[in-house]
Amino acid sequence: MPDTLPDDSVGLVTPQTLEFTEPLTLACGTTLERYELVYETYGTLNDDRSNAVLICHALSGNHHAAGYHSMDDRKPGWWDNYIGPGKAIDTNKFFVVCPNNLGGCSGSTGPRSTNPATGKPWGPDFPMLRVRDWVESQARLSDALGIERWAAIVGGSLGGMQVMRWALEYPDRLGHAVVIASAMKLSAQNIAFNETARQAIMSDPNFLDGRYLEHNTLPRSGLAVARMIGHITYLSDHAMGEKFGRELRSGSFVRGQHDPVEFQVESYLRYQGDSFANNFDANSYILITRALDYFDLAREYDDDPVQAFAEARCRFFVVSFSSDWRFSPQRSREIVDALLGARQPVTYTAIDSPYGHDAFLLPSERYREAFTRYMAGVARDAQRQETKA
Repeated sequence: MPDTLPDDSVGLVTPQTLEFTEPLTLACGTTLERYELVYETYGTLNDDRSNAVLICHALSGNHHAAGYHSMDDRKPGWWDNYIGPGKAIDTNKFFVVCPNNLGGCSGSTGPRSTNPATGKPWGPDFPMLRVRDWVESQARLSDALGIERWAAIVGGSLGGMQVMRWALEYPDRLGHAVVIASAMKLSAQNIAFNETARQAIMSDPNFLDGRYLEHNTLPRSGLAVARMIGHITYLSDHAMGEKFGRELRSGSFVRGQHDPVEFQVESYLRYQGDSFANNFDANSYILITRALDYFDLAREYDDDPVQAFAEARCRFFVVSFSSDWRFSPQRSREIVDALLGARQPVTYTAIDSPYGHDAFLLPSERYREAFTRYMAGVARDAQRQETKA
């Protein structure tokens, strides 16, 4: 970490925690009598609270979207490329809020938290979640922060699903919905990848039916394999080939030598898996991937996405990436087609990128330009609202 932070960084940030004592009844019928949400904020809320932007995170994300927690941090928050002074989500113009979702493992109430009924970790007994539960809890966070209407709600992947659910459940509480590399529901192939990852976790001998914390152990091997499976699907063949090719980390194919051969890509995946397993909770992974599988935006609207989007009252910005095969451009075009069918205002940008699903996190000039241009319009709308006030 350098001695000074970049000029376009939000700088050093400190997570905050809010405890909610109003019971939250989840979609599954279970009620959480109390719960906590951890979140971070960047920028300054204007006098009429019209410049607030909510960031919804993806599967393995959390509240730490930008900046640094200390000068010793090796890396900034997960979306630091696009949040900060002068960046697409410009903190000179916006007040940005990013919460860690319920069921996560970065401080918000989840499987690692204590179940008040038993005094032990919730573990596998933590109630099943749906995307609408995250949206409901985020709406309560909005109330606690005094934000009646978000200038924009922004999310990629699973975050984009939350954005779309917001537009249907709370249509008058957001001005713009930014949906990046997402879908109205998962394909069968995506559900299959998630189930394979879950089986890897549950097959680990240390999983112990999800009660590993009670036994002071962790299913590290299973969680690492789950992450490896997921990570492969987030990258494109081009990205993996460009980064690793068939380069060896150790060993040789020279005749007469029999040292074990290890490809660079094998070493990389093991590193990613091991790192993830040391920082993420296995029960949270199972819980969140199931919520991802269950999401279907139009299920309650006679499976008609046009009918679903008729509920919306905001403008939409939809972005896809050419080499993303986990959330392919076709899925984004389905969103756009449904929005057009519902006569909703939508801007669609298809980005030519070789980096797969992870492209929404990575630096890209055309993506940056399109994202920045759209958010500049959001800022102008917020400024007009402030002038009217």
